[in-house]
Amino acid sequence: MDSPMCLVKNTDGELCVEPEAINYLKGLKQKVVVVSVVGLYRTGKSYLMNKLAQKRSGFALGATIQSKTKGIWMWCVPHPEKTDHTLVLLDTEGLGDVEKGDSKNDAWIFSLAILLSSTLVYNSRGTIDNDAVEKLQYVNELTEMIKVKSSTVDEEEGEGTQFMQFFPNFVWTVRDFTLQLEIDDREITPDQYLENSLKLKTGTSKKINVYNAPRECIRNFFPSRKCFVFPSPTTPDNMHRLDSMDEAELSERFREVADTFCRFIFQESRMKTVIGGHTLTGEMLGHLVNTYVETIAKGNVPCLENAVLAMAKIENQAAVVEGLAVYLKGMEDVKALFPVDINQLSENHLRSETQATKAFMKRSFKDENWEFLKALAEVISNHSADLFKQNKDASEKKCKDLLENLSAQMDQGMKAGTYATPGGYGLYCNHHDNIVAQYRAEPNKGIRAEEVLEQFLKDKSADSNFIQQADKKLTENEKEIQAEKKKTAELEQEKAAFREQQSEMERTIENNRISQEKYLKEMKEKMEEERKQQQQEFNRMLERRMQEQKDLLEKGHKEKAELMRQEILEIKKRDELEREAYIKNTQNQKALLDDYKKQAEEQKEQMEMLIRVMNNRPQPCIQVVERLPQEACILM
Repeated sequence: MDSPMCLVKNTDGELCVEPEAINYLKGLKQKVVVVSVVGLYRTGKSYLMNKLAQKRSGFALGATIQSKTKGIWMWCVPHPEKTDHTLVLLDTEGLGDVEKGDSKNDAWIFSLAILLSSTLVYNSRGTIDNDAVEKLQYVNELTEMIKVKSSTVDEEEGEGTQFMQFFPNFVWTVRDFTLQLEIDDREITPDQYLENSLKLKTGTSKKINVYNAPRECIRNFFPSRKCFVFPSPTTPDNMHRLDSMDEAELSERFREVADTFCRFIFQESRMKTVIGGHTLTGEMLGHLVNTYVETIAKGNVPCLENAVLAMAKIENQAAVVEGLAVYLKGMEDVKALFPVDINQLSENHLRSETQATKAFMKRSFKDENWEFLKALAEVISNHSADLFKQNKDASEKKCKDLLENLSAQMDQGMKAGTYATPGGYGLYCNHHDNIVAQYRAEPNKGIRAEEVLEQFLKDKSADSNFIQQADKKLTENEKEIQAEKKKTAELEQEKAAFREQQSEMERTIENNRISQEKYLKEMKEKMEEERKQQQQEFNRMLERRMQEQKDLLEKGHKEKAELMRQEILEIKKRDELEREAYIKNTQNQKALLDDYKKQAEEQKEQMEMLIRVMNNRPQPCIQVVERLPQEACILM
């Protein structure tokens, strides 16, 4: 992307997505790291974003008191340090714009920045004093602007914990900072400066509660916090041309802090994830933007769980389509060779099916009850059945065409009466046997070779009987012997055709068994992967909460520390419930495996029954003679 584009328009207080930007995101298949910058208008947010994009210009800078950025603007650039990742920079409309005069609109912009980001940069000027903290009033409203779960049961219980699990890392950038970083004559770091500004006061008075409220929200919602203090980049007289100034003209200290800030964002900002720890691509981010903005436009409160489920449905449907496309592409080469033998076709089918399943698993997530994986398995099964039928039809056509060409001369002889003479039966048998021999010598006939030959022999049986009965040279005994011999040959060919069908059936059952085992293996691996992601989220959240409790105890906030302890217990309880759900899913998987095994056993029993039926057919008796005529027709 050469320059930023508007992602979310804000027209007369109404938010709507910009289709061009959404289409761009939907074409972005890479994982994304999303960094948003928010803050009061005219505080230099856009300059920071241009710096992260490693460009001198891009996001609009303004030198007047008017806010230049309206809505949310997006700039997608290759990530400087993460290969095959895209850095998505979101520059938001300035909060507190006097021309806009709508704090509710500001709150939605702030909420969207949080919902879409993996790192949230809050930009302000001057110092982090009580006034600066209070201007970050929107954190107090987050529980009203965003819901984590769709259920209203115990809605408020553990709300802060749930938010912190899914909210971005928080970076506070203080611009035009002129103070000394000291407390009680002791030098401190910018991070310590931020933490000191967020310290809670002891007491329960109304004034203290008002003071603590925004600080508690910041601490609860954003446990991962970082601070950078920037000196002024240049003199006030030069600020109007900041975007056109050469880097060397800027304050050296400002450039050092800016470089440190960029390195931190590049190295520490994680990939954008959603509930369950699933990482997002640009395409999935586009779905999220659509869902959130449409929800806000309808006057509803965005819900993380609902948005993720809606996105999961879209992505899982797309994963089915992608998986099928991978399967069909994998079958193109073997399809061009039809007819092929059953083993070659089966190997290609299983290999393509495996590739399709892996493609599906890579893209899919939150596939409840494996609904979409089953859909993929079904659609692949339907397409494979069609391909196997096409292969059989191609084999049948090739074999019929071959026999038609090979028997053309014999058919002409029948019409011309060539075999209607004494000894004609022997001549007919020679021609007949040559046709069969040439047919068997032809390679790559496919899986209908024996079945088509069986039908061919049956079709020629009437001609053979007529010629045999009309041949005056044969004795009655010889005719009987030939008739019995012919019946035996036909039965052998019938058995050969059945063995061909049996082999196909056995391979089909084996294919089903292998497919079922592969699907179950992929399901198990996917469950373990998602559970691992959830556990990592849980461990990270628990570690932060326990550190927060420790800090509260050290600072004498025993009551708040006790509340934190209870919250930690609630976190552990929810994790235990998730573990139980995982075990239940594992049991459901075992039940599914048992169903597959039962189906396989039923198929095997049906096949064995067909084999018994064939093997129990009566065998014709063959009279034994010392010598058969030289012209005897032997059907191999």
